[in-house]
Amino acid sequence: MQIGCYHARLYFFEKVTQMSFQKQSYCVLFVMPLFVVFCLFFHASIAKAQTDQAENAAESTVAATDDSGDSDGWIQLFNGRDLTGWTPKIRGHEAGDNWRDTFRVVDGVIQVNYDQYDEFDSRFGHLFYNTPYSNYVLRVEYRFTGDQIAGGPGWAFRNSGLMVHGQDPATMTVEQDFPVSIEVQLLGGNGTDERTNLNVCTPGTNIVMHNELVRRHCNPSNSATYHGDQWVSVEIEVRGNEVIRHRVDGETVLEYHAPQLDDSHQDAQKLIVDGNLMLSGGTISLQSESHPCEFRKVELRNLDR
Repeated sequence: MQIGCYHARLYFFEKVTQMSFQKQSYCVLFVMPLFVVFCLFFHASIAKAQTDQAENAAESTVAATDDSGDSDGWIQLFNGRDLTGWTPKIRGHEAGDNWRDTFRVVDGVIQVNYDQYDEFDSRFGHLFYNTPYSNYVLRVEYRFTGDQIAGGPGWAFRNSGLMVHGQDPATMTVEQDFPVSIEVQLLGGNGTDERTNLNVCTPGTNIVMHNELVRRHCNPSNSATYHGDQWVSVEIEVRGNEVIRHRVDGETVLEYHAPQLDDSHQDAQKLIVDGNLMLSGGTISLQSESHPCEFRKVELRNLDR
């Protein structure tokens, strides 16, 4: 394009030399300034296009880096800006309907917020990451805030969860309250009583502990109690169908094996294929159970790489 402008200048001066003196004066006084302005504008446009192209290429490189993880192999599932890559599913509503803006990003954290609710009315919700995984370490930083919304069940006071090996939200019924999954409970204390954190619950599933199949819905960890609105850092190590470990502040507080579908559970029965009950992978989701909470970090190291 710059060569084209150069030839245009040569053509212009060649024509000027062929004109009478009067016409040459007119061209120098009026046409020549306009031509110079045109060339300056032309070159500026080319430069801007080249700059934009370079910036777009840089952004693409950054995006690719984010998808592949940082230098330590951690993939940021939450980008700190919005809910790109996530799908909400709230009881009573279709997947993708973020009813009453339950899940939102404010000041760089994911909020589970009920300020647009009149009451909870059993509207259990989950925010699903769109990519399923099988072998990974999930690291989350969370805290509870404020008061539980009216109508929330007593057991859901300072109660949320991380669902792993979960079903696709598109396969959930409108009225289904929890995805078939393994739930890592996030629990806070009331300021006085002891309450273990990172227990395991099994909506539509079973697990093996101490070489025995466990059908009990919830099983406690051996963690300390976490009172107040403090940020808590947890890690969940998921090894396909082999083992799942819960860690809080770097300490392993629970371990179990062979996560599997519960063939007596109505929602799980629809997911059984050729009689195989074993779970080797699935979705990851953040829970909404009636107590406001925040997540400021949700990251994953893919152990399959």
